[in-house]
Amino acid sequence: MRQVPASRYLLFFTLCLSAVSWDLYSKHIIFTQLGFPGRVGPWVKQFFGGWVTFRYYTSFNHGALWGIGQGQTWLFAGLSVVAVVGVLYWLFVVGVARSWWLTVSLALIMGGTLGNLWDRLALHGCVVKGEVQHAVRDFLLFTFGGWPWPVFNFADVFLVTGAMMLMLQSMQPEAGSAISSEPETANENEQLPPTATKIA
Repeated sequence: MRQVPASRYLLFFTLCLSAVSWDLYSKHIIFTQLGFPGRVGPWVKQFFGGWVTFRYYTSFNHGALWGIGQGQTWLFAGLSVVAVVGVLYWLFVVGVARSWWLTVSLALIMGGTLGNLWDRLALHGCVVKGEVQHAVRDFLLFTFGGWPWPVFNFADVFLVTGAMMLMLQSMQPEAGSAISSEPETANENEQLPPTATKIA
């Protein structure tokens, strides 16, 4: 087990809790005010001369990110639990939390995972036609040139941001340096080659 500075625990859990809180709060506010499903917000924000638009649109996603794997809610819930355990083990047992970059990226991934897991377990309490929705609440809708981007939420934003940070980390020439073992100090009693002279 690698020793992890106490500040890394504070950074990870503070950022993770903040991400989960904001995700669940934003979902609650939008779904309470607009209703569900398929309710559209009263205003539209336009960018680049109207080529990009943004609005609120309440939707239930019974799959994964961007609607992949519809109807596989329990599969993704199980994978989320595995991911949570894996992240905690990698950070604090393996010791990669010694890297602040990996700590931040994995905290965002953890926050997004927990936010969507809350929804998949139907802890939001949303019911449609008498059926509890074991589905993720999405409400952020962008269109590009008239083509709608899959509806998403802030948990997805945190997940994608964390994943992109991990990808950037993996592209660094010394990506493994943050999790490598501490450099070994030369033994004072180590015998030097005959041609070398030890300087005190």
